[in-house]
Amino acid sequence: MAFRHYPSESRVFTDETGGQVRQVTAHPSLHHHPFFFVDAWDALMQHLVLISHRTGLPQIFIELGEGGDLVQLTEEPALAEWSVIPSKDGRWIYYVAGQEGRRVSAQDGSVETLVRFDSAEMRETGMVGAAMGTTALSACGRWWAVPVKTNAISRFWLIDTHRQSAEVFLEAPTIGHPQFCPDDDNLILYAGPMTDRVWVTDRAGNARRIFRRTHDKQWITHEVWRPGHRSVLFVDWPNGLGEIDIDTGAVRAVTDFPVWHGAPDATGSRLICDTNFPDRGLHLLSLDRASSPQFLHRPEATSQGAHWAHPFPYNDGPVKVFAPQHTHPHPRFSPDGNRIVFTSDRSGMAQVYEVNAGKR
Repeated sequence: MAFRHYPSESRVFTDETGGQVRQVTAHPSLHHHPFFFVDAWDALMQHLVLISHRTGLPQIFIELGEGGDLVQLTEEPALAEWSVIPSKDGRWIYYVAGQEGRRVSAQDGSVETLVRFDSAEMRETGMVGAAMGTTALSACGRWWAVPVKTNAISRFWLIDTHRQSAEVFLEAPTIGHPQFCPDDDNLILYAGPMTDRVWVTDRAGNARRIFRRTHDKQWITHEVWRPGHRSVLFVDWPNGLGEIDIDTGAVRAVTDFPVWHGAPDATGSRLICDTNFPDRGLHLLSLDRASSPQFLHRPEATSQGAHWAHPFPYNDGPVKVFAPQHTHPHPRFSPDGNRIVFTSDRSGMAQVYEVNAGKR
């Protein structure tokens, strides 16, 4: 069990706009927060969850409060670092290590193993999409959904975290970026193949496509639920952002601003996004009314992945790309909507930062 305290590395600096930015980590090693559609805080914001490579391997850390101690929670030899997802009540942080699904207590670092997947592959090869190994946790914290690549198929596992039981509830060619609906614990959004992306399923495995792209050059990506609306926001790269009503199938254009990774706040009224090719910085957008995007901060991340600068590359199957995810900002709102966490390798090493989401 790892439960080691490190002194705070927090520092505040002023950016080009005169706004204050807080750097959370400073050790000369790789750091990042969970992902753009995964909360980095518990609901009460008692701690901020991050991944640090300072011990030589990726491990789960938390920052206690704003600017508090950093606490190492895991000592795993095979942590799948993008599988990490915290429960809203602040008790547990769930993750995959090797062939096992586990959770670690944020209070004392104790670890419980919930499931063994018995798959040598575990996830697809590569750096993007299903290859990242992201997982989904229901808002109530009871259901944990984990896609596992097994030979030619992906098996969707559902773990009952109360009974500590697990079963496969869906099989498909590709299951990537799963996300429980924030308003319905029986609905899970997931990404299918790059040419047929946007799917939802219930916990019984009744899957259905909710969007079909209109032509073979259309690049649909970075889907995320919009809280309070039973709808899914998606990026039509690089042409803007759209929204799908999952009950009627109606699709509307939200903005033609070139959103890259976009995540809404807990009310579903605002969206924070990063940008690329060109990098225009982090921007806030209103989802309720037409308005100009508001520039927030320039993260100066390298945002690697040259394929984003070119037309849709996946029509003839998977393409090997170099796109290390810790070089992408992946901005995410705090539960109270006042802060935004992001990652940047501006210093030459990826670190975790946060910026005020209010008026600057």
